[in-house]
Amino acid sequence: MGYRVGIDLGGTNIAVGVVDSAYRIIAHHSVPTGAEREASAVIDDIAAAVDAALRKVGLTTADCACAGIGSPGTCDSERGVVVRAYNLNWFDVPVCAILSEKLGIPVRLSNDANCAALGETVAGAARGCRNVVMITLGTGVGGGIIIGGSIYAGMHSAGAELGHILLKMDGELCTCGRRGCWEAYASATALCRQATAAAQEDPKSLLYGVPEMTGKRVFDAAEQGDETARRVVERYCEYVAAGLTDLVNALAPDMILLGGGISRQGERLLEPIRRYVAAHCFGGAQGAVPRIAAAELGNEAGIIGAAAL
Repeated sequence: MGYRVGIDLGGTNIAVGVVDSAYRIIAHHSVPTGAEREASAVIDDIAAAVDAALRKVGLTTADCACAGIGSPGTCDSERGVVVRAYNLNWFDVPVCAILSEKLGIPVRLSNDANCAALGETVAGAARGCRNVVMITLGTGVGGGIIIGGSIYAGMHSAGAELGHILLKMDGELCTCGRRGCWEAYASATALCRQATAAAQEDPKSLLYGVPEMTGKRVFDAAEQGDETARRVVERYCEYVAAGLTDLVNALAPDMILLGGGISRQGERLLEPIRRYVAAHCFGGAQGAVPRIAAAELGNEAGIIGAAAL
């Protein structure tokens, strides 16, 4: 039984993939989550989506060793319980026990960011690495830590909330309620806020009066020679790199991966971050400087990582 099922449970969509022994997705099926419904109804749809994905390649759950779920929020991996996922309105939902009974195979659970990190480690940009940190730069700053090839979850599986390490005492208000979190400076949301504020002071900027700021627009304006945008991008890269430097000093990983929409900026983002980390981590360029690269698998990372649980 070389097949596994990976389930990426999101607030908007449920994405299911059938994964072979080489961690390749051979079939995929996606349905809307309908998060306003009871958890039991959503889990029924997960089971139906699994069956639909398997049918596409002529398989059933009898051909599969196991299934895995990557869920947002706090997940107790040992008990298979989603403790709290606010965008699903799930609290203490024993999703693994329920789904295992429906599918007839073992089901494992982890946070979606952990699954993405594991997916990149077994099949993506970090193949061959044993110690990896993955950071997603999106609406917030998410993170996953792989140590010795396995997910580091911490007590009650609550570890790796990396966006909430402190960057600046009494700094910007974070969504978690604390001030100065890395997320409040290094997320894509923060970049757009920083660019909007800077552009308001420079009517000549390409970003002045932009009704819908995006990270790509900020980077593009900097590339086009807009001095205000250049300063914003330069400072933003320093914010990202400062947090990464702390992680390097604490964990000395083999590799750091950046995911999320901002990571699509490629070397425009990565090159200044590499320079900063090499210059500022403990021991400087002679210290434990990891490789820093963009994640490869995109939305498939969570499915593959869930299957690998």
